[in-house]
Amino acid sequence: MQIEKKITGLVILLVLIFLLPGCSSSQKPADLAVEPVPVERQQNDSIAKRFQEPASEGPTVVESAMKLSGEYARLTREAALLRRQNEDFIAKNRQLNEQVVSLDAQLQQAQKELAEANSLLIEMRVELNNWKTDILGFRNEMRNAETAQLETLLRILKVLGGQVTSESARAENTASVGSAVASLNKPDRP
Repeated sequence: MQIEKKITGLVILLVLIFLLPGCSSSQKPADLAVEPVPVERQQNDSIAKRFQEPASEGPTVVESAMKLSGEYARLTREAALLRRQNEDFIAKNRQLNEQVVSLDAQLQQAQKELAEANSLLIEMRVELNNWKTDILGFRNEMRNAETAQLETLLRILKVLGGQVTSESARAENTASVGSAVASLNKPDRP
């Protein structure tokens, strides 16, 4: 707003400067008694023409000043717009930089937690494999122990007076341990 006021004041000042000399030259000088020599008159005419403005060859000084002041106002508005955009971009850049810093901290924390989780998972996998090896290694031992228990139960039945045939022994081997134990828990009734 102030720039436009300055430009308007400048244009008015320029118009006044150009109009003041024109007003003083409109008065006619007093007639002189001596008439000039015609040769001098030709020189005076050429000198006078030198200082006169050419007739409408181009825009006048006032028109040029108006045109330049208009262009200056337009460029000033564009410069103000570009400054605002630059400030907006700087603010946005600052905001994005802050966001990058916070996201970088989160990323580092997540990577740290991921590394811990991976090491825990590897440790658990090793323990699971060890457990599997231990359990699968004892499978045959557990079968042998169950077979020994069944054989012992059959001997106990024989001692108590039960009759065991080879077919019944095979059936007893395939029967569950629970049925054999249940038969042993029954008291003998005479």
